[in-house]
Amino acid sequence: MAVLVIHGPNLNLLGEREPEVYGRTRLADIDNELKRLGRELEMKVETFQSNSEGGIVDRIQKARGKCDVLLINPGAYTHTSVAIRDAIAAVSIPVIEVHLSNVYRREPFRHHSTIADIAHGRIMGFGAESYSLALRAARTIAGESRRRSG
Repeated sequence: MAVLVIHGPNLNLLGEREPEVYGRTRLADIDNELKRLGRELEMKVETFQSNSEGGIVDRIQKARGKCDVLLINPGAYTHTSVAIRDAIAAVSIPVIEVHLSNVYRREPFRHHSTIADIAHGRIMGFGAESYSLALRAARTIAGESRRRSG
């Protein structure tokens, strides 16, 4: 089972940027923990971060046919990117939307997600643990998908 984790804009600054909102855990620490947990769950985990909407779209398209589940924290693009939404819809890969903070406890403009209705699920508000919870859910989703197709 292969999982691609995409981190959107400004997530490369985790640990330094607004720690009261996003915590002190660095992105490299999240990625390392996901890869460790992936080995434990017998899943191949690849991570990718980009501040560029086009870079994220390109990486989603590249995952087509090579990835069982996509975990994505689109960052600020969550609320604005039709391009990322269209790329997700085009690749037919189950998607879990991930956020460190609970977007519903924040500014009203953050309450809208362009991908919520096409995502398999959303996990938010648990800090860095949101990613680990999403990876565990991805294993279940990938297993169900394989059973249906096998």
